Amino acid sequence: MHKTPSGSSLGPGGLDLAQSFFKPIDSSAPPSPTPRHTKISVIGTGNVGMAIAQTILTQDLADQLALVDALPDKLRGEMLDLQHAAAFLPRTKILASADYSVTAGSDLCIVTAGARQIPGESRLNLLQRNVSLFRQIIPQLVRHSPDTILLIVSNPVDALTYVAWKLSGFPSNRVIGSGTNLDSSRFRFLIADHLDVNAQDVQAYIVGEHGDSSVALWSSISVGGVPILSFLEKQAIAYEKEALENIHKAVVDSAYEVISLKGYTSWAIGYSAANLARSILRDQRRIHPVSVLAKGLHGIEGDVFLSLPALLGRAGVLGVTNVHLTEEEAEKLRKSATTIMEVQHQLGL
Repeated sequence: MHKTPSGSSLGPGGLDLAQSFFKPIDSSAPPSPTPRHTKISVIGTGNVGMAIAQTILTQDLADQLALVDALPDKLRGEMLDLQHAAAFLPRTKILASADYSVTAGSDLCIVTAGARQIPGESRLNLLQRNVSLFRQIIPQLVRHSPDTILLIVSNPVDALTYVAWKLSGFPSNRVIGSGTNLDSSRFRFLIADHLDVNAQDVQAYIVGEHGDSSVALWSSISVGGVPILSFLEKQAIAYEKEALENIHKAVVDSAYEVISLKGYTSWAIGYSAANLARSILRDQRRIHPVSVLAKGLHGIEGDVFLSLPALLGRAGVLGVTNVHLTEEEAEKLRKSATTIMEVQHQLGL
């Protein structure tokens, strides 16, 4: 073991060196026993998981970041690669292990792990393989972090958020799916692009399934506080419903386009998940369209998770916005719920 000039040994993590390097001030007290760190765990270090981890680090959202994956060599490589950027990032302790004990005491667990779809494989078969994976993941997260909030990103996200809720035994407010938070961002971008304004000034939601049966809430879209459809009607500006539907179709197709061009999506979902993590852990009380238990809302019956504008804070889902839907929008939302429940019924949970 190496010796310092003062003769003290260099222990693990350089603890003795630190004690020699820094001298205590007079009349000092020990640190507060109250834990003040924030810990996030990311399960799955594929393209999506690492985009989320990288965004969490650059946005200084956690004091500790734990990574879990079944591939130990790749996992260690990803950890080292992030640790080597320490001089350029806010200080965050990065941990990595195939053992779920590394997630102990997490405030938020973000699950991105999922089986890849085999060419020709049905969506239901893919879902059933992911359910088997979740049976291994969720109970271990619950055991090591019984007070955590689960944020599910794995697809199909609505059905898997329901699976995570069932397997965890958590109250519904502590199980959230990333849902249409990203879809709504794409929607806002396309509307802003049409109007040549900043997307942050556009209020617009995609709700329902994160998928082909999603619903665009045209009736509640506003730009700078001005409701779009009523503005067009008052100004006698003609618009075709088909043009609106084409914008929604572009939202649905955009993920497929990215996947066909680069093979996967990563950066946008990374920012989306970090955006949700910020609202939850910093108790921002911001409204996000995320997958929540929708039973009893807008005429939806049965235990189904789908996206609705929800108020997020330190307790997870604090409530669901009583957003006005036209009868057509409400009917489409109920059909979206039926689509998801038909798949859920085949899971046997």
